[in-house]
Amino acid sequence: MNNSFIYSLLLTGPNVGQSLSEEQVAQWRPQDGLLWLHLRYREPKARKWILNSGLARVETDTLLATDTRPRVVNSSKGMLLALRGVNLNPNSDPEDMVAVRIYAEEDKIISTCERQLQSVIDLAESISQGKGTIDTAAFIMAICERLTQRKVEFIGKLEEQLDELEERVVTQVNKSLRTEIAELRRQTVVLRRYLAPQREAFSRMLHESSELFDDNDKLRLREIHETLIRVIEDLDAIRDRASVTQEELQSQQSEQVNQRLYFLSLISAVFLPLGFLTGLLGVNIGGIPGAETNWAFAAFCGGLIALIALQMYLFYRLKWL
Repeated sequence: MNNSFIYSLLLTGPNVGQSLSEEQVAQWRPQDGLLWLHLRYREPKARKWILNSGLARVETDTLLATDTRPRVVNSSKGMLLALRGVNLNPNSDPEDMVAVRIYAEEDKIISTCERQLQSVIDLAESISQGKGTIDTAAFIMAICERLTQRKVEFIGKLEEQLDELEERVVTQVNKSLRTEIAELRRQTVVLRRYLAPQREAFSRMLHESSELFDDNDKLRLREIHETLIRVIEDLDAIRDRASVTQEELQSQQSEQVNQRLYFLSLISAVFLPLGFLTGLLGVNIGGIPGAETNWAFAAFCGGLIALIALQMYLFYRLKWL
């Protein structure tokens, strides 16, 4: 790796997998083999190289754009792609998807990113190890396949996480569940924001004619497109299940609150007449019945107990208990 290029690899020719220096890149000719240059677009030297590369304005703007929406644009010489991949970098949120921009011609591929993308790293390692010649179409297919496969793996993890949350909602209700379910729903919303336009980009790439793709490439791309569609459908299912799980959690919490309020209401109903009687007989005026009788207090307590028993019987008959 040098200052300008993260990767500068030959994909075809007698020196497949060779990493070129800046001087060798400057001296490269199409007959030397398909060249892949991968740059970090925020680096001043890389930006200068792209601006002086002779590409059209739309290609340079896309390769250097800070934020890009997934899309595919065909040009007279090649194809321009802006794609997104799951963020697997340390201390990062996977749904904070990493953008990769690719301009591909028959004899040259230029790609840019800011953060590392595991799909690009895997492909570069495979090429560096000389695992077969790869042309421009195969390169695009390989990137699309790796990006989609990692989405499949991440969606699988979300499904496992949701299964666990659903089980915990049934077996145990605690305050952290609401936060975890809300976070899961947020992840699905953010993911879908990028997956839907990426699906449209794959569809456009599939249906628009390009000299880079033959029939076999289009069949392979169709499979990738179908896989991404299933990923989005699974993501929608996770979002709907998370909504149902959250509603179930809220229902259980509301039921618990209602049970507590109901219990308190019953206690209030039991002690309301008792409070009335004790307050009535506790007034400090003359004429209180039993004031001069020794057994009057015991009789009064017995009467209160009998009143409680009568109330409980009535509550039971009315099915309030």
